[in-house]
Amino acid sequence: MLVDEKEYFLAFSVFPWFRRASVANVLNIERPSAGHLYWPDLDVDIAVESIEHPERFPLVSEARVRYRAKSGANRRVRGGTRKKKTSR
Repeated sequence: MLVDEKEYFLAFSVFPWFRRASVANVLNIERPSAGHLYWPDLDVDIAVESIEHPERFPLVSEARVRYRAKSGANRRVRGGTRKKKTSR
């Protein structure tokens, strides 16, 4: 990734949010402020400093909430938001 003419590599082991993302999702980056990157499709915010020095920002946990939703009920998705279950 190129930010301010400097190239960065985001390893999946350090930035696991990108592991299952599509190329289109990874390439859709916003820059809300200097030193701050946001991937709206993935709801991921990362400070450029954490890319430059990941050892200063250890990944503490990757929360995973899983439970069975009752028919027609809401289901929990990544990030703690709730999304209504839809049928096709």
